[in-house]
Order: sequence, then C-alpha cells, then structure tokens
Amino acid sequence: MNLADMRALVRRDLHDEDSDSYRWTNDEMDRHISHAVKDFSEAAPDEQKATKATTSGSREIDISSITDRVMVQAVEYPVGQFPPRYQRFALWGNTLTLLGPEVPDGSNAYVYYGKLHTLGESTSTIPGRHEDLVAAGACGYAALESAVYAINRVNVGGISTPEELLAWGRERLGFFRRELRRLGRRNRVRVRSLYPPYSPSVSRSTDCGP
Repeated sequence: MNLADMRALVRRDLHDEDSDSYRWTNDEMDRHISHAVKDFSEAAPDEQKATKATTSGSREIDISSITDRVMVQAVEYPVGQFPPRYQRFALWGNTLTLLGPEVPDGSNAYVYYGKLHTLGESTSTIPGRHEDLVAAGACGYAALESAVYAINRVNVGGISTPEELLAWGRERLGFFRRELRRLGRRNRVRVRSLYPPYSPSVSRSTDCGP
C-alpha cells in the first residue's frame, strides 16, 4: 500500500469519495495520515539494524547518523558471536554508552533500533496487517478536526452533524489508541526477551539516607 491507497481507504471509511466535492483536501488527509503513522511508529516502530564502528578505548558510540529513531532495542558487541553478545547500554541524546565490562577495541558493533515508518507515493514500511489500524487512526483525527471546526457554525445537514462526527471520531481514536497500547505491550515483551534494558536495581528495604 502506498500513500494514495491509504488516502483512498481513509476516504472510503469517512464516506468522502466524491472527488468533485471532497470534505477533506488531499493535504489535510495526508496530515491526518502522517499523524496516525507517527503514533503507530511509537508503538510498533520499523525494526532496523545498523553497523556502527566503535572507538578503541572508548565506551561511547555516536549514533547521530541514525535518523528518525524512535528507540534503541539492543547493542551487540563484539559481533559474530554465537549466541550473540548483547551489551548493557545507556543512551543520552545521540551518544550510546556501553556499560559492560568489555571496552571496545575499534571493531564494529550492531545497533538494533526502531525508526519511524514511511508511507510514500510508492513505498510503505507499514505491515499489511496493520494498515486498517493506521487508517482508523487517520479517520479519527480527520473526523475530530472537521467536527471541532464545524461546531457553532451553520450546518445544513449532510453525512452527519458535528456532534455525531465528533462522537464517531472519538470512538475511532479510542479504538486506535487501545490497539496501540496492546501492540506496545507486546513489543516490550519481545525486546526484553532479546536483552533486558539496563536499569539499576532499587532496594526496597535499605534506607540510603538523604
């Protein structure tokens, strides 16, 4: 599916298929689709793997070249081991710091990360099974935008009143966000099975004082 296909799908769900009198312009529709794609990416990002060179004697890896990054899942170093050796790490801005006992020697590391999905005129990274979900989110955003704009304005009827459109949009967005939370929980379980993220343990019995 490309952007034109997604736009057509959203218009179909919104009953906005009369090209002579579109309720939403293509630019407006694309903005709502982009909003939904970004939300979807936060819950289920596009999974990528980057090869990054380390610096001998330094635990820091510059990942500023990894653009549209949503999150870092794991860091493999050294590479080529079986089973793979995943390192504890901390991330601050574009600097990834390895926290394990091994100091890099300048060889490569693998960075497993999630990035924003793309939906363009000819390509898409959104899995086919989730295209309807993204469309539902775009429908919700479009309906809410139109309903809020129409409230307290003269209404001559049509597909629905602003109040009906507002309620329908909220229902679509509610469904969209519930599904995103479900996807997010599922992805967190998968990430932790790959490698547990570094998080210092906090004592529940010791008072360390002020």
